[in-house]
Amino acid sequence: MYIHQQHLENLHRLIQPGKVVVIYGARRVGKTTLLNQFLKDRDQKALFVSGDDFFVREYLESQSIQVLKDFVGQHELLVIDEAQYIKQIGLNLKLIVDHIPQIKIIATGSSSFDLAKDIGEPLTGRKTTLKLFPLSQMEIGTTKKRLDTRANLESRLIYGSYPEIITNPDIRYRENYLREIVQSYLLKDILALEGIRHAEKIDRLLRLLAFQIGKEVSTNELGAQLSMSKNTVDKYLDLLAKTFVICKRQGFSRNLRKEISKSNRYYFIDNGIRNALINNFNPLTLRNDVGEIWENYLLSERQKRMEYSLAYSNSYFWRTYDQQEIDLVEERGGRLYAYEFKWQNRKKTKTPPAWNKSYPEAEFTVIDRMNYLNFISHS
Repeated sequence: MYIHQQHLENLHRLIQPGKVVVIYGARRVGKTTLLNQFLKDRDQKALFVSGDDFFVREYLESQSIQVLKDFVGQHELLVIDEAQYIKQIGLNLKLIVDHIPQIKIIATGSSSFDLAKDIGEPLTGRKTTLKLFPLSQMEIGTTKKRLDTRANLESRLIYGSYPEIITNPDIRYRENYLREIVQSYLLKDILALEGIRHAEKIDRLLRLLAFQIGKEVSTNELGAQLSMSKNTVDKYLDLLAKTFVICKRQGFSRNLRKEISKSNRYYFIDNGIRNALINNFNPLTLRNDVGEIWENYLLSERQKRMEYSLAYSNSYFWRTYDQQEIDLVEERGGRLYAYEFKWQNRKKTKTPPAWNKSYPEAEFTVIDRMNYLNFISHS
């Protein structure tokens, strides 16, 4: 069963002659599915190739204008899946765009840090970037009624929303599938493209992060626990973010004496991956981390909503040295919006006094199980 992907409309809108649309995303989130659906709706001549193919790489690494022209031929649309495997892909795409002005190009890659390095500078002013994540509630909601969505909330918190997780309700299959992703795919790009040998240390780093959702992370402490330098920990965290395993939030501050701004918090792009890393698929009634996985879920779904709506904003957490805090602060359109996440909202949550005093014009909203759908899925 195909679940409509939000970026399908964005692709149709953004694709144009002389431009490259670059789609980044982790493995198994549906990049190839998105391309196939896009091509179904097109009646123009399209060339669909993969960077996995040796002969495709030979052509697209040539840096020869004539060879590239021969490769494209009379096609109006060039689609390159797994483009990160093609050396100097950015330079070669620039040559194609410059010398075949009518061509439209889409390139996908599962390793943004590698693809961005090769594609960024050569295609300055010639590309648009889209990020693809596991299915969002915006997308899943198109196939289910609102009551069904609320009934399935526990499943989303525990198993996440990779496409195969959503379309297969069998619990054992879901658990095995997530374990397989963690063991076989999660770190594949980092290990292959960065030449990192210590996969077990990255795995341990992820497990430590899994227990620190909603808390500031000290890279010095992580380094001590892993027998690694702070710089190495920082490098691994950066790579994990660029390969769509985790996401970083910085502290928000305009008053450095009272507010914590130098620490970071990390959350996982998908709840299922987080729970697979710690091997905990227990139901919510048997868990002591419901608040953490609720926060992780809301943050990841909010990121998807903002990306797919092309409504970008700066995202932070906020905390003072006297322990006043807010889970999410968004800065967009010149205004501040503060959100506090509550799984059990038994009593009215008040705005932290220090926040009220420093940012009286900011909006403050508590997100709980009664109003979360509007927060993560409505434009």
